[in-house]
Order: sequence, then structure tokens, then C-alpha cells
Amino acid sequence: MAKTKAVFRCSACTHEVSKWVGKCPDCGAWGTVNEVAVSASTAAPGRRAMLPSTAAAPLSQIDAKVTQARSTGVSELDRVLGGGVVPGSVVLLSGEPGVGKSTLLLEVAFRWAAAREETALYVTAEESAGQVRLRADRTGAVHDRVYLAAESDLSIVLGHVEQVRPSLLVVDSVQTMLAPEVDGVIGGVTQVRAVTAALTSLAKATGIAVLLVGHVTKDGNVAGPRTLEHLVDVVLQFEGDKNSSLRMVRGIKNRFGSADEVGCFELHDDGIACVDDPSGLFLHHRTDTVSGTAVTVAMDGKRPLVAEVQGLTVKTEIPQPRRAVSGLDYNRVAMVLAVLQSRGRVFLGKHDVYAATVGGMRLLEPTADLAIALAIASAEADIALPAGWVILGEVGLAGEVRKVTGLGRRLAEAERLGFTTALVPPGSEKTKTGTMRIHEVGDLRSALRLAELRKSRAPREVIAVE
Repeated sequence: MAKTKAVFRCSACTHEVSKWVGKCPDCGAWGTVNEVAVSASTAAPGRRAMLPSTAAAPLSQIDAKVTQARSTGVSELDRVLGGGVVPGSVVLLSGEPGVGKSTLLLEVAFRWAAAREETALYVTAEESAGQVRLRADRTGAVHDRVYLAAESDLSIVLGHVEQVRPSLLVVDSVQTMLAPEVDGVIGGVTQVRAVTAALTSLAKATGIAVLLVGHVTKDGNVAGPRTLEHLVDVVLQFEGDKNSSLRMVRGIKNRFGSADEVGCFELHDDGIACVDDPSGLFLHHRTDTVSGTAVTVAMDGKRPLVAEVQGLTVKTEIPQPRRAVSGLDYNRVAMVLAVLQSRGRVFLGKHDVYAATVGGMRLLEPTADLAIALAIASAEADIALPAGWVILGEVGLAGEVRKVTGLGRRLAEAERLGFTTALVPPGSEKTKTGTMRIHEVGDLRSALRLAELRKSRAPREVIAVE
């Protein structure tokens, strides 16, 4: 057998030292220097073979149950995570301050403890224990197996973990935690990376599921979660408008499932609630049809959402008419207006034009082009589109209507909500739509003609006769 000797090697940067030290002299990480056995023979010049502590095993003999997801009790969050939280995984939930991250994770800790005979540890470094208790009372998240620690020192937090032995650890937030052995200010790159690396090592060694809260700014500063994406297993983005109760959780990275899922929530005074059917939030429910409205279906990740587009035109005498947009891409709407006038003969040079979505939804994909065009044309003509119509299609500069992705899923969602007629691009794949009538329109003029919207005529010049 080959001779072996003991060396001390950093598990973070592979730097070797002659004796054990608490801090790696190369990368500065704490607690990563371990004793390993090294073979005296060399596999290549300048390289030494390291004897593994655990022998490699055939892939067929690896137990897949180790990474089986466990439900958090919050259905919309489970959807984004791919079925739930995997033991030993690290999930980073990022978002702007005040969007509701702490409320959501406190609800997760409560449902985790209530659904199984296990404990959850909630660590807060931003608030006092009394503040978290007030939120728990308001949202109904008080449970005997939910433990709370108001600490910012990482070493003390690790001590709490040894005492409580939770199966779920929530840290709020990673920017406010301090690793005393690491240089740098709280919230800096060095501190944030060191705290995240230590918690990741804890999760992998003990099998505890760790949920981290991370703050971001609009410009994505260096201390934000973008510097931590490679250290964690799952990265989620929590989005929401402060003027609306709607909240969205989007998957950015997921090692255990799809990263295209989206979860919908509503933030109330008494907590946060899942929205299993969010399409109704983006529709204005009325008994009669109104001019200037059109319905389309957007894809948010893999989730189809029925949305309503509203348009309004008002005559004006100013040389430069106003163009106001809410929830839509301004440049995209400007292009649709140009095509509508050039190809559809709907003249809006003397009109202020307003375009918006309903319910605070942001509709940025090109699939809504045709719906925007028909909504504005309907407003200009003061003729309502027929009830039960859903409109899908991208409009090109030549006035042609182009194909859209995921047409079958979009039409199925529209039919489920009671829509009976769909305007789609030509040559789309055949889909099973039940009783829904499908009309293929090749260009913008065909869509205007099918909707029976009158064509506006260019104003004639008035010649004064002396």
C-alpha cells in the first residue's frame, strides 16, 4: 500500500498548511481547515493524490429519498420550490424592504411546525423579539414549536441551533448577520459571503433546511443576493407594488426543480394568503361590455394569466398629443400606435392616448400587441368588442400578426374562465379548445374588420375661401 501522511487543507479554497489553524490564511474562511490523509505518491508532477474521506459509490446506489422535498404548508411557495423544501438545502428569498418577506417566512415557520412534530427556529437580526411576536399575533402564526431568537452574532445563532435542533432555520436577514472572526462591516461583501458559507455548511452537515432573507436595491448593489447565487441552492425573487396587495414569488435558480414557476400571494393586514387562481385579479368584472377594453393571456413563467388591457383616446388641440402608459412597455405601445395608424388606418394624431392594465399587472411580452391595438381602436371608434373574446398575437411593423408561444395553454386558461372566441395568429398549432371558436387573423386590418371596428378617416384640409 502507498504511504500516507496527514496535512491540513481548507475545504473552501484547497489551500494547505502544515498545522491546524482556525482561519485559512489564504481565503480567510473560518472553520474550514480539516485534516486529510495524503498519498505519498504523486499522480502528476506537482500534484499529490488526496485520499477521500468517503469512497465514491455507484449512482444507482445513491438514496434519492435524501433529497425528497417536504411541503412548507404554503401551496404557492411549494409550486415555485418544486414541491417543497429539500432537507439540507439553502433557499435565498430576495426582495426590496417592506415587500413582505418576513411575513411570508414567519407563516412558513408556523405551518412547518404545525404540520409535523418538528421545530422551526426563526432568527431575526433586524427586529426585537417583541416586534416579531406582535406580527405573529396579528397573522396567527404563534406555535409552541416555533422558536424565536433575536440575534445578529453568527456564533450565538449556531449555539441556538445546537440547543433547539430545528429541522427548519429562518435567518432574517443575511445582510444584518455578523461573523465576528471575519473582517469587514455588517452587510459588506466579505461578511455576507462568510455568513452564507457558514450557514450553507451547517445545512449540508446537519440536513437542516435553511431559508435566508436578502435585501436588494433597484440597482443591484454588490452586497445583494446576486453575489450569493452560486453559494445557495435556490434563489427566489419576491416582487410587489407597495400600492397593491398583489405579491409575486419568482424562481431565479432552483437545483431541485424548474426555475420558471411563479407563485401569487395577497398581502393583508392579518397576514399573507395564497392566490390559487390569480387570473380574476387582472380582470374588471362587469355585466356589460365597454369600448376600449380587450382581454389577452400572458405567460408568467409557466403560468397563464388572463389580463385585461384598457385604452382611451381623447381629442386634443395641442401640437404634441399625450401618450400615457401604465403596466405596459411604453416603447411597445408607441410602436403599436404607429402600426395602427399606418397599417390599420386608425388616425390618432389629434388624440391623447392612454393605455393601461387592470389590477396592477405588468404586461411586457409581445403577445399583448394585438389586444392593445384593438383596445385603442375600440376606444377611438367607441365600439365595444364582442363579449367573450380573447385576443392573442404579436404585431409586426408591416401589420402582420405573428405566432405566440404556449398557445394551447393560454387558450385552455381562457376557456376555463368562460371565454368563447379567440383571435389567434395564422398557422398556429392545433389545440384542443372544446367549444371555443378560433379565428385566425393574418394582419391587423383583418382583426379590425373581424371586430367590426369602423375605420377612421384622415381629416380633410379646410381651405379658406376669400
